[in-house]
Amino acid sequence: MADWQATFGTAHPVALITGSAAPRLGRCTAEQLAERGFRLAIHANRSQSAGAALVAEFAQQGVEAIAVCGDLTDEQAARQIVHQVCEHFGRIDVLVNSAAIWEAKPLEQVTAEDLRRHLEVNVVGSFLCAQEAGLRMVAQPTGGVIVNLGDWAIARPYLNYAAYFPSKGSIPAMTRSLAVELASRNSKIRVNAVAPGPVTLPPEMPPHERQAAVDGTLLKREGSPEHVAHAILFLIENEYVTGVCLPVDGGRTVCTTDGSVNPDEM
Repeated sequence: MADWQATFGTAHPVALITGSAAPRLGRCTAEQLAERGFRLAIHANRSQSAGAALVAEFAQQGVEAIAVCGDLTDEQAARQIVHQVCEHFGRIDVLVNSAAIWEAKPLEQVTAEDLRRHLEVNVVGSFLCAQEAGLRMVAQPTGGVIVNLGDWAIARPYLNYAAYFPSKGSIPAMTRSLAVELASRNSKIRVNAVAPGPVTLPPEMPPHERQAAVDGTLLKREGSPEHVAHAILFLIENEYVTGVCLPVDGGRTVCTTDGSVNPDEM
């Protein structure tokens, strides 16, 4: 187990994980952090009952956790969520921005509102939380860590997500920018991103599409939420990594659909 006392000045650091009430990547990350002694803030927007239930589960395990609710596209609500975490715990050591939306629609049907909605949730909401949490971390002698969730497929977009990919394509640039901005104010603040590949594929996905996603990786298998959570833990623990976007995709980024390596990605 990492020496959180040395890293954050406390054996039980505080993490806010947005979008962590629903049973996806954020929730798995919260569970992994709970096992490692973190105190947690579980964020939900429309999954508030699930968030309360998860907090109750953690309480039974002896993990200190609170539920925070709000629409991250609302600037005041996003900032209030971070304020609530700091007010309750007296600090914030880690922010994991995992709240996101992804909606399929043919290009011909995509509207300006579709594009704005994806940008508002996936970029603006993440930025507001990172800005507010990061500036709180500036005042902490031990700084803090921010991890954003991107998507491997910005390197090779697939069909019917033309409103989604511009938003996720902004994550690496935002991550690098925030890494520079916040480290210039406190050199103990690090900002990184994880770009998941074919993990938590939707259960309604047709079998042939699921198999194609798996075949498109070098490792020929679907990833798990635990693989992504492990990468997030690495970025939290490693004190000499900042400003990077780490693919967790089984080699999908560098592999063409026929399984050969794409030389443009080498």
